[in-house]
Amino acid sequence: MMKIKSAQLETVCGVTSRLPENDLAEIAFAGKSNVGKSSLINGLLNRKSLARISSQPGKTQTINFYNINGECYFVDLPGYGYAKVSMKEKENWGKMIERYLNRSRTLQAVFLLIDIRHAPSANDVEMYQWILANGFEPVLIATKLDKIKRSQIQKNIRVIKETLRTVPETAVFPFSAKTKQGRDEILNFIEQIVTGNRGE
Repeated sequence: MMKIKSAQLETVCGVTSRLPENDLAEIAFAGKSNVGKSSLINGLLNRKSLARISSQPGKTQTINFYNINGECYFVDLPGYGYAKVSMKEKENWGKMIERYLNRSRTLQAVFLLIDIRHAPSANDVEMYQWILANGFEPVLIATKLDKIKRSQIQKNIRVIKETLRTVPETAVFPFSAKTKQGRDEILNFIEQIVTGNRGE
């Protein structure tokens, strides 16, 4: 399994920033503003607050690049779908994400986070289709696993896949930031991508 020896926020890109030209593999994370993206990244990295968790959804308005072990980057994309953000800001975030998906030379995988408690929203479906249209098959992370009963997990995952109309064989990782359940499986998956990219 991927061991996290070091993790640091290396680059922050706003709407007008030039994207970094990284040589290392990039793994991107997308999701709605309140889906627990920062909590997931902190959980994977075993850090309490490297990725800032805000009490105000929609606060992340930048693309944040975290250098992991000097081996790859975790790329935190701006959260989408938050109602209190102006239309102009939403457009800017959309353009920023699209620019990143189109221009990154080393992007290997895009994880899309969905709250396991609810069927995906129209915004989630749109984002899933958008990632597909940009040439990537999203890997799903079903967050907030500790909020539902064990007996509900498979049913809720089925609803997520049916609502998104996922491509066959789409990987889905249930995850809890509270219990860290799913962490090892996600890190294993990422390690296979990164080492595969290096040809090891």
